[in-house]
Amino acid sequence: MAEIITNGQANGQADQPQLVVQKIYVKDVSFEVPNAPQIFQDVNETEQPQVQLNLGQKVTEMGNDQYEVVLSLTLTCTVGQRTAYLAEVEQAGLFGIAGFNEMDKAGIIGSYCPNLLFPYARQTISSLVLEGGFPPFLLQPINFDALFAEQQRRIMGGDEVPATLNS
Repeated sequence: MAEIITNGQANGQADQPQLVVQKIYVKDVSFEVPNAPQIFQDVNETEQPQVQLNLGQKVTEMGNDQYEVVLSLTLTCTVGQRTAYLAEVEQAGLFGIAGFNEMDKAGIIGSYCPNLLFPYARQTISSLVLEGGFPPFLLQPINFDALFAEQQRRIMGGDEVPATLNS
């Protein structure tokens, strides 16, 4: 006997949790070398570059169980007192998330989605830095599960935490 499928779902599966990655895309990208070309000529080879990473996440509910999750990475490299480069990427994804309880949905949005987006953002940052004339730079993995758990711990403890993840 054939199964009847309505709106892409078989009978009896309407309440089943569903997670669908609908689209992954770069929402915004920027690369600046404010002290070029002097930074390439004046940098003393004994000075170690200092790299700072700022990380953020923004979630927009799009309706119909769709969510846009945007992972923001800002990488600032300084040598001495001068900025060598500034790379910014907003890597985004459109996710269909339905049938989960609120706690599980929060975990998907706060941990799974950024884990999925991070390799794309890391590749974009790496390409920008290399094409900007600097030695290759590869961001180390980030434990979004731990960041999300810490955010939840602060919320449960009564500490105020902004809607974005920062490290």
